[in-house]
Amino acid sequence: MGCAQMNSKLISQRINSDPSPFVIRLSDGTRVRVAHPDFVAVSPGQVLVIGRNESVTKIDPLHIVTLEEPRRKKSRANGQRPQ
Repeated sequence: MGCAQMNSKLISQRINSDPSPFVIRLSDGTRVRVAHPDFVAVSPGQVLVIGRNESVTKIDPLHIVTLEEPRRKKSRANGQRPQ
């Protein structure tokens, strides 16, 4: 199995096993956020991610380095907004 097919397969497994958001990190350092599995389409030769404002990011699976959990926003110590 080629590397692109393996990357596509890993993404398919991730979206079928966990509906939470995740980030696809690419070889050039770009991070593409996947808000929900409904917003990603996977084939052996390409990955399409639907983003905000219905933008589409086309990714060659060969450039996928890893899948990451999204960065959490830091919470404030007291839970209140600054004034």
